[in-house]
Amino acid sequence: MIDQSAWHLWGMRAAYLGLGLAIVVLQLTPLEFTPRRFALPDFLICLTLVWAVRRPEYVPALAIAVMLLLADFLLMRPPGLLAALVLGGAEFLKAQSRGLRDQPFVMEWLSVGIVITGIFIAFRLFAAIFVVPQAPLTLTLIQIVGTILAYPLVSLLSFVVLGLRKSTPGEVDTLGRRT
Repeated sequence: MIDQSAWHLWGMRAAYLGLGLAIVVLQLTPLEFTPRRFALPDFLICLTLVWAVRRPEYVPALAIAVMLLLADFLLMRPPGLLAALVLGGAEFLKAQSRGLRDQPFVMEWLSVGIVITGIFIAFRLFAAIFVVPQAPLTLTLIQIVGTILAYPLVSLLSFVVLGLRKSTPGEVDTLGRRT
C-alpha cells in the first residue's frame, strides 16, 4: 500500500507537468491577430523556478528537462538550449533552497531575478554564437523584466491554489530525509 505522502508527491509532480502543458497550450493559442509590440513574461520559467525554490522535490530534473524541451519544440525555439539553461538555473536554485527558506521573500525574488536574467543573457549569447535569429534586444529586456515581475504572482497563485509553500526546517520528505 502506498502511503499518503507518496501520493501527494506524485500528484504535485503531475500538477507541475499539467500546469506546464497548459502554459504551452495557451502560448500556442492564437488570441490576437495583430503582432504585439511587447513580449509577455515567460510563465513556464516562472513556474519552474517557483517550484524549484519552494519545493525542490516536486520538480525533478527529468520533469524540468522534458517539459522545457517539449516547449522548445512546440514554440520553435532552438531545441534544448533554453531547456538546458533553465534546468541549470533550477538546479542552482534547488541547491540554494535551504538558505532561501529562512530569508524574506524579497531575497528569494532577488535571487530568482538574477537567475532569470542570467538565463536570458546566456540564451542570447549562445543564439548569437550559433547565428540563430533573435528578437530585438528591447523585446528581450521587456521579457526579462516581465518575467521577474510575474514571479510574485506565480508564487502567490501556487500558494493559494495548490498550497505550495516553503518547507520548514523540521520537515521530512517522502524518503524520511530532513528538508
